[in-house]
Amino acid sequence: MNIYVGNLSYESTEQEIREIFEAYGEVSSVSLITDKFTGRAKGFGFVEMPNDDQAHKAVQELSNHEIKGRKVTVNEAKPRSDRPRQQRW
Repeated sequence: MNIYVGNLSYESTEQEIREIFEAYGEVSSVSLITDKFTGRAKGFGFVEMPNDDQAHKAVQELSNHEIKGRKVTVNEAKPRSDRPRQQRW
């Protein structure tokens, strides 16, 4: 399952997020999104967990959990095709 994690501190690292989610099971990957021009963190990312039961437990337990002083948003990520397209001017 691909999990969206939002409202992260800009100082959060992939290793820190991995360790938090590994408390609930196996983590395949962690990807924190950065601005392609500045390299600065955007405050959200994705965690991939192969076991859906473990992933659902992590989502349930970590939603509104405080990480580095911020309450994070955690839910199942929506496939790209389900998201509305942004207009480019």
